[in-house]
Amino acid sequence: MKLRSRYTVGEIPHSEHPCPQRMRKDWACLNGAWDFYKQTALGKREHESTILVPFSPESLLSGLSEDFCLKSGEMLVYSRKFTVAERWLGGVTKLHFGAVDSECSVLVNGESAGAHTGGYTAFSLDITHLLRAGENELVVYCKDEGTRNGDARGKQSDKRGGIWYTPQSGIWQTVWLENMPKRHIENLKITPSVSEKSVKINADCDGAEMEITVFDGEKEILREKFTSEVTLSYDFELWSPENPKLYDFTLTSETGDCIRSYFGVRSFGVCTDGQGKKRLTLNGKPYFFNGVLDQGYFSDGMLTYPSDKAMLDELTMLKEMGFNTVRKHIKIEPMRWYYHCDRLGLVVWQDFVNGGGEYKFSHIALFPFFGFKHRDDDYKYFAREDAGGRYAFKCMVDETLAQLYNCPCIGVWVPFNEGWGQFDSAFYTEYIQAQDGTRIIDSVSGWHDQGEQKTALKSLHIYYTPLKVPKDNRPVVLSEFGGYSMKVQGHTFAEKEFGYKKFKTQEKLVGALRKLYLKKLKPLIKKGLCGCIYTQVSDVEEEINGFVTYDRAVLKVPVEEMKKINAEIALEAEKIQ
Repeated sequence: MKLRSRYTVGEIPHSEHPCPQRMRKDWACLNGAWDFYKQTALGKREHESTILVPFSPESLLSGLSEDFCLKSGEMLVYSRKFTVAERWLGGVTKLHFGAVDSECSVLVNGESAGAHTGGYTAFSLDITHLLRAGENELVVYCKDEGTRNGDARGKQSDKRGGIWYTPQSGIWQTVWLENMPKRHIENLKITPSVSEKSVKINADCDGAEMEITVFDGEKEILREKFTSEVTLSYDFELWSPENPKLYDFTLTSETGDCIRSYFGVRSFGVCTDGQGKKRLTLNGKPYFFNGVLDQGYFSDGMLTYPSDKAMLDELTMLKEMGFNTVRKHIKIEPMRWYYHCDRLGLVVWQDFVNGGGEYKFSHIALFPFFGFKHRDDDYKYFAREDAGGRYAFKCMVDETLAQLYNCPCIGVWVPFNEGWGQFDSAFYTEYIQAQDGTRIIDSVSGWHDQGEQKTALKSLHIYYTPLKVPKDNRPVVLSEFGGYSMKVQGHTFAEKEFGYKKFKTQEKLVGALRKLYLKKLKPLIKKGLCGCIYTQVSDVEEEINGFVTYDRAVLKVPVEEMKKINAEIALEAEKIQ
């Protein structure tokens, strides 16, 4: 049963600027009511209506009927009219999509503007040459064979149930226009250095000179001119969950372009503590990452949060509970989600989105439970025989790194999870590290570990067996554990329920959490445990092991109770030297 959440949605959902790290004054949100229909494989039109973008047609918030289902060979067709300011016609106008699942082609005024494949990453199209004075028409054609042909699909499955969820399709993040001068700033890249207390800024503006002005609050602290790269040196305060210090800056060019952005100065790494144990570090010091798994599903918006407030409320709840980390599980969020993590002070462990063929239960669950692992150059074993699908994964990795590189909050990249479409993890560990040496890599979260010489962390998922810290020459993290569930009548997706350990009352659930954290997990910190990720923030469909229900109506674990537990974990973590 689909459930409404407690959040209201306006006529233009998610109307806030969608990219706080790259803000220009001339932009326009295209969310809202679009004309819509589904075209069947035989060419018949169905569900001809309006749809509320950016919500997928399968979601309640889209405004379509609850029985919507996109089948193989079918297509979604979106269209709307828009008008641009006449002064925009002298510059460059780009059309941005936060995400479209999973293939789309775009027409502006009847002519092709471009196409994109990949249901989780943002993309932009230069539509300058297609615009005309007055009214313009935008049409988007979408297909979604992602759950069938091996493309990145995350937790979506045509065989929904348990840890696999109802698939969605089409536009599911903000659509927006942006105008800029013909010679404009591109390729902004921000790289902080804690050891040097500096920030390197890279950008291009077709050879034109640029000027960067940095602010600490309202106070201007730096001003430099450059053409492609500049290193800013200053006694910057370091960013951390305890002190999420951000510096705003403007970047202007002699061509008249101007971008507003921000940065934080922090570092993530590995060290050896006084007892010879490998530790993860933040800003050069041992740090215990205490976090929660966050899948980002809502009962009425599915992969799309109902509103910006819904994002902020959930992250604020985690912060108030005393957590310092969020593992963003098998999903890439809108850029505003990362902005909220940046300013609230939550480290993000960012998963890449899995793909591949149909996973065998024995290979991704049964055999690993009994301790068996397998080499991941065996493409058949991991349903990765299709070379095109492997190449698509590499493209998605490149797009994800480019999209999220500048976010201060991201501390860990997670290429693969529990063997889902896993392949060549040693290669991807080196590949990602070569492009981004500022973060840690959890190469194969869960199981099918390829060994100390090939992966950066010893990353464990433990639900049914005792928590432990095995002997290893790498930092050890508990990247999933817990999963305690409690069913709340009237706030569930289905009668069938999934959880790793079930409780009937809030009192028993909270008591079990106290025992889990303080009796079982806390002693492991001095033994070398470097981080833990509890499953999970919210219920998702049949999976009812969240702190809050799927509709966000009932908080199953009180904030103050979790805060007390985490305060004791923090005190133990302070002893790490």
